[in-house]
Amino acid sequence: PLYEQGFICMQHLATLGYGIGPGGEITTTVPYFAVGVIHLISSAVLGFGGIYHSLLGPDTLEESFPFFGYDWRDKNKMTTILGIHLCLLGGGAFLLVIKAMYLGGVYDTWAPGGGDVRFITTPTLNPIVIFGYVFRSPFGGDGWVVSVNNMEDVVGGHIWVGILCITGGIWHIFTKPFAWARRAFVWSGEAYLSYSLAAISIMGFTAALYAWYNNTAYPSELYGPTGPEASQSQAFTFLVRDQRLGANISSAQGPTGLGKYLMRSPSGEIIFGGETMRFWDLRAPWVEPLRGPNGLDINKIKNDIQPWQERRAAEYMTHAPLG
Repeated sequence: PLYEQGFICMQHLATLGYGIGPGGEITTTVPYFAVGVIHLISSAVLGFGGIYHSLLGPDTLEESFPFFGYDWRDKNKMTTILGIHLCLLGGGAFLLVIKAMYLGGVYDTWAPGGGDVRFITTPTLNPIVIFGYVFRSPFGGDGWVVSVNNMEDVVGGHIWVGILCITGGIWHIFTKPFAWARRAFVWSGEAYLSYSLAAISIMGFTAALYAWYNNTAYPSELYGPTGPEASQSQAFTFLVRDQRLGANISSAQGPTGLGKYLMRSPSGEIIFGGETMRFWDLRAPWVEPLRGPNGLDINKIKNDIQPWQERRAAEYMTHAPLG
């Protein structure tokens, strides 16, 4: 798996549908090589540009290229630059939407059979659903925006982000700061740096929560299992083993008198027993096909477990992201 090899960027290309096939299997590395070459060329262009502007370019841009010249205290110019950046961010969000809907699709870990690349033809546009994530509690099982669990909502969220960013960007380009904004903010280079660092900090913490808890935007077959997922997969692996050895998994009791393999959750669902009971509300693509209206379906567990589910659970069991 990619997560065993120290990769942190290749997975992002794979989730975009490049070089990946059914079950998260890497089918070709040509797209990754091509992207690497593009980055190499781009870094050379940026490097030469930096040398040019350091040694040969004009000391100030105002005389020759007034559009690109600015003063940190020029409030109108600063909000125009902010607007341009917002439009670029919105355009980036729409690039993902176009890729997912029209240009080959993206990798969906929830696709039947263990994940596959597919087109997202019906992204979620309902604002109640999309902004419902934003207004959820970040605590407990609510999970704030990190709780998104399907690609339709992910792509629909990017549509909304793109619309809002571009709308806000146009607003900032064509308007001047209001009087209260002129008074409230410090208009200096150091202040802009601090504002940017604060924003990056929030985004960094959000991305960390996504990478640790979310297995939709960060598929476990590419990034490794979440902690709860590794725990649940261990219980599942031993259940499969002992069931083949003749254990009655529906009634066997552990040393505490609770169900050894299966038990009831606080809400009455059938869940995996043992220590992993604390992760009873985990949702993962390899276990969801075994659920029914009342939690894990015993008939499905006895008759419908597929080899790919066993393999994936065994892999996750031995790669828990814990110290």
